Amino acid sequence: MAGARNQGHGARDYTGIGLKYAKDVVAGRIVACKWVRLSCQRHLDDLTKAKKGKGWGFYFDRWSADDICDFVEKLPHVEGQWKTPSLHLEPPQIFILTTVFGWRRHEDGKRRFSYAYIEMARKGAKSTLTAGVGLYCLTCEGEVGPQVIVGATTGEQAGKVFKPMQKMARRSPDLQEAFGVTVWARSITCADNDGYAQTINSKGSTQDGHNPHLGILDELHAHKNRELFDVIKSAFGARTNPLMWIITTAGFDPNGVCYEQRTYLTKVLEGVFEADHFFGIIFTIDDEEVDADGNVIRLADNPYDEKVWIKANPMLGITPSWKTMRGDAKDAQASPSSEGNFLTKNLNRWLSGHSRWLNIAQWLKCADPTLDWKDFEGLDCWVGGDLADKDDITALVLAAFDAQDRLIFKPMFWLPEAVLESPNHAEGKGPAPYRTWVKQGHLHLTPGDWVDHNVVEAKAVEWIEGYGVRKATFDQFAAAQAMASRINENHGDGALAGILHKKASAVTDPAKELEARVKSGPSRLRHDGNPVMNWMASNVVVSRRRDETLLPIKESQMSPNKIDGIDALVNAIQPAITPTETDAGMGDFFNSLAGAA
Repeated sequence: MAGARNQGHGARDYTGIGLKYAKDVVAGRIVACKWVRLSCQRHLDDLTKAKKGKGWGFYFDRWSADDICDFVEKLPHVEGQWKTPSLHLEPPQIFILTTVFGWRRHEDGKRRFSYAYIEMARKGAKSTLTAGVGLYCLTCEGEVGPQVIVGATTGEQAGKVFKPMQKMARRSPDLQEAFGVTVWARSITCADNDGYAQTINSKGSTQDGHNPHLGILDELHAHKNRELFDVIKSAFGARTNPLMWIITTAGFDPNGVCYEQRTYLTKVLEGVFEADHFFGIIFTIDDEEVDADGNVIRLADNPYDEKVWIKANPMLGITPSWKTMRGDAKDAQASPSSEGNFLTKNLNRWLSGHSRWLNIAQWLKCADPTLDWKDFEGLDCWVGGDLADKDDITALVLAAFDAQDRLIFKPMFWLPEAVLESPNHAEGKGPAPYRTWVKQGHLHLTPGDWVDHNVVEAKAVEWIEGYGVRKATFDQFAAAQAMASRINENHGDGALAGILHKKASAVTDPAKELEARVKSGPSRLRHDGNPVMNWMASNVVVSRRRDETLLPIKESQMSPNKIDGIDALVNAIQPAITPTETDAGMGDFFNSLAGAA
């Protein structure tokens, strides 16, 4: 079992610089966006956890954190004009390197993080930093036969990282002598450990056959499919200390692998997912921020306010220069066609990304794992369902209002067994950890390629017979309509089950009810913290109409980020807060009696 080395080394106190950067960001002394603040806070929280003992499984090794930085600062500049002949790391870069390489596993002393996602505006020296990481992993990590693979959409793009690696190695005789490094036309070799570095691209025919120790993906937003990402990821199997190092600027495709990884990271940083192996940081300008009551506490950043540019460009003034930024901003203001490029490339803003509907921090505060099925006994209950067929999730929700007038609910989810047999949902792939949720009992499998609606219907009937269910409401598709018809034939007065069409006019009231209760917090909403439902709550966006109606939707029609549980919850709430025709009829009847008297 490995232990922490608290003694650092190198030309500077890199660990101290990285720690100070994190503390200054969290304290507001450095201007930073939400995601940088959360990444820094995560590091500080982890340091606190590590001090409590070995039960957590990870420790911070100062020597390893300093070693990577000391190595990189010995490498020469190979592009542009600089004050010093060798690289000089800035605090944001030091924070990234010390965090990724300083955290270690107690069990074997290897790196904790096997994934690093770094998203930053262009001209942020991402490629230069990555070239240094590539040479370090090739020579200094004690790996036998390390393979460093630099991947991009084209060979030219892969060269943006690989060529600086070659130039740095050529101009570093001490590196060549110490590790037996030789630079070739298409590769770099290390005689000391039989390792090599080379490029691959999505258009090449030699993607397979690698066993990378370090896989670098440059400008992931430009990848039209996930093929290269999956090739490198799947090749990690034989390595005990692999690292996927992703650098990118924002793009335009919310359905691509880059936005998938970005979304996964944001959920890790917000606590929706727990992923101790995944490091990430996003430098961008901020969107509008609201408090628990829905009040705007921070307006969206004005992209032409120079004070916020540092959020997307943490080394502004060094790279890029103020002159470059001001010139690009001036062009963007003068030409609408240039504005999109300025927002995306200069300020690292995804133009096709949607704003999330529910405040996920408030949603998680409403979680209570002690909520039990027994808590629904004796209450008026409502069932909501959102049915699926092939390769999708089916959701049922049991909801009620307790004695404190809190909305309480527990969901259940089903998925066809065949979905997990797909390569797109192998362990560690796909938009969410389906396999983990199945093992934990949060996601239930039905045999075959299609969801077994008989299983789902049996659960709905079980709830109807076991609780005081007033109404069961399903989505408008044929399978749900057939299920509702069968329930009405065998239970209640023939109107127990109904259909709710997903249109703004029909779902606005229950959606606004849910929105208000999430904002109000645990005093108005209580759920069991089901991780599948938490994921779906973090996925849903909203379309707001001029007539003040709204419609909860996915970020795009083909998005893999599901919202079925939220749809089912809205279906359950709708009849609970909407007077039924029967209620209205009885009211008219009593009014007529009063008039007759």
